[in-house]
Amino acid sequence: MNAAGIAGRGSSGLPYRLIATDLDGTLLRSDGTVSPRTRKALAAAREAGAAHIVVTGRGVSWTRHVLDDLGYDGLAVCGQGGQVYHAGEHRLLTSVTLDRAVARRAVETLEAELGRLWIAAGRDGLEGDVVVDPAGFHVPAPDDTSPMKAIAFRDRAELWAEPLLKLYLRHPSLSDDELTAAAAGLVNGSVGIVMAGPGTVELLPLGLTKATGLSVAARRLGMRGADAIAFGDMPNDLPMFAWAAHSVAMGNAHQEVLAAADETTADHNSDGIAVVLERLVTRFA
Repeated sequence: MNAAGIAGRGSSGLPYRLIATDLDGTLLRSDGTVSPRTRKALAAAREAGAAHIVVTGRGVSWTRHVLDDLGYDGLAVCGQGGQVYHAGEHRLLTSVTLDRAVARRAVETLEAELGRLWIAAGRDGLEGDVVVDPAGFHVPAPDDTSPMKAIAFRDRAELWAEPLLKLYLRHPSLSDDELTAAAAGLVNGSVGIVMAGPGTVELLPLGLTKATGLSVAARRLGMRGADAIAFGDMPNDLPMFAWAAHSVAMGNAHQEVLAAADETTADHNSDGIAVVLERLVTRFA
């Protein structure tokens, strides 16, 4: 994507001037890549005048390498809406952090009712580490070259040592959906709760969603929800679906997402985004 692609090249002939795509399970295939067909479809949509914004639950530190590989230099919404990142400038434009005292009290409340949780903390900033409980989260080997690093903590005090983007929660026996529902019933008035993917239940600043971050990024481009089509696969994408004029669930999406979407496309391994964008470009561009 070049600089012109950030805001589109002139007035769009497409019905949507803004294309918002989730990353994992949506834009990315299971192997972590974006297919040539989807890259071509996004390029054609940008040529037709639309802007593309990646909207992901990943923090910037776990997103930058993907955007760099795509040659993406526009705006990206990261950290479930908490961060707006300019990929071309490698600069964090906005950041919303989770109050550490509030988060700690929420964890204490949850564990008093649900028993011991496995917890990881996503730290704020461009280089924000993810520190994890090794009992419940994978810790890469020292020779692992993946840019998605996780560091095992020795003491829970390390969770609260630096500004937080969010917390990740897992339970030894509750499913993701069960843990999300239970947590929402116990602490939803103090923090946000969202199920963002397999094994990924998150505590967020209260009121923060992908939609709040996306609206900030869209305003920078002079756009709003009425201009947008959104693609996603997990319950954390539902606020983005409600914000956008048109929502598209991937074929691999969670049942809640399939039920809420305006349409369903092919799965993330079968070029679901490209299927929709090719149709729109052919019809309107």
